[in-house]
Amino acid sequence: MKSVRARGRVVITIAKSVPVQGGMGGASSNAVSTLLALERALKVQVPPEDRLRMAAEVGSDLPLFLVGGTVLGVGRGEEVYPLPDLPPLDCVVATSDVGISTPEAFTAWDEQFGDMNGSARGAAGSKLTGSDGSHTIEMFSQRLFAWLSGTSTGVPARGGGDRAEALLLDLVRAGIENDFERVVFPQHPELREIKRALEREGARYASLSGSGSAVYGLFDSQQAATNAATRLKVAGIAAQATKTLTRKEYWKRIFV
Repeated sequence: MKSVRARGRVVITIAKSVPVQGGMGGASSNAVSTLLALERALKVQVPPEDRLRMAAEVGSDLPLFLVGGTVLGVGRGEEVYPLPDLPPLDCVVATSDVGISTPEAFTAWDEQFGDMNGSARGAAGSKLTGSDGSHTIEMFSQRLFAWLSGTSTGVPARGGGDRAEALLLDLVRAGIENDFERVVFPQHPELREIKRALEREGARYASLSGSGSAVYGLFDSQQAATNAATRLKVAGIAAQATKTLTRKEYWKRIFV
């Protein structure tokens, strides 16, 4: 990202490769990047609490990008709490030409499953997450905190390099899944096939990202992720090997 002044105006240019309607927070990260760029260009610094408030008013998942790293999101996702960082994880992000509208995905969930949970309608017109948090979020947070405290597999939360492998094992054993797959995959079966392709290539855990359409897989090593991405490309699936970032690395790279 870069920002320049031109005839009294601030021009902000954002270069990105995240797909549109990919369920990866592309628009939300753009909004946060714009906020931070304006601060830098105008030489002002907005207090952190005001940043978070403004971000939450614009969109539910914006505050995530003002924290970075491993966070716990509650409510509509607008309330985020930093957690001890997970270790960097090697992953493959696979994309398709399909674009998933987040509001439409929420609506599809409401129509099929909303009444089952008796949940309240959220800011996006959705009942996926109730006012007191859905059962899925509660179970996920419990398992995550168990893993961070080392009670899920006996691996200490601040252990060594085995933490990444332990997390992958825990995700598989816990059966954590993205509820949006229940409404998105029937509508777009090609995305289910991409998930299966990631699993066939050795992903220890694979899932739809957000409401889609990107699908990601977590791998044991950088080499395994790179090999998987290469084979997926040969099979005609756009894929890229990458790695998750800790909070420190996130803030180090955000303006690169």
